[in-house]
Amino acid sequence: QVQLVESGGGLVQAGGSLRLSCAASTSIFSLSVMSWYRQAPGKQRELVASITSGGNTNYADSVKGRFTISRDNSKKTVYLQMNSLKPEDTAVYSCALSFAGNYYWGQGTQVTVSS
Repeated sequence: QVQLVESGGGLVQAGGSLRLSCAASTSIFSLSVMSWYRQAPGKQRELVASITSGGNTNYADSVKGRFTISRDNSKKTVYLQMNSLKPEDTAVYSCALSFAGNYYWGQGTQVTVSS
């Protein structure tokens, strides 16, 4: 069973930074694509960033240049460094692991950016 546990969310002022972590409990972590999604109230869930097993990254246009996704396969953990946060970044952030056509989700962590 794959388990993903996010941490690092919280309340921050606009312009501030947060680092989210997502720890996985699976041996397939290093082979998987890891992603961060977010969902704001009343909005659809959107892909924020993803990183392949080989380290290739992809970002939503809205976060390019501000957010950085990275992974540490030895710790089975994926990170999302969020800088220059804006109130519109407020959402529940969830990590996802995809492997062989299957998706696994964490429970999510709240990020609130005050203006």
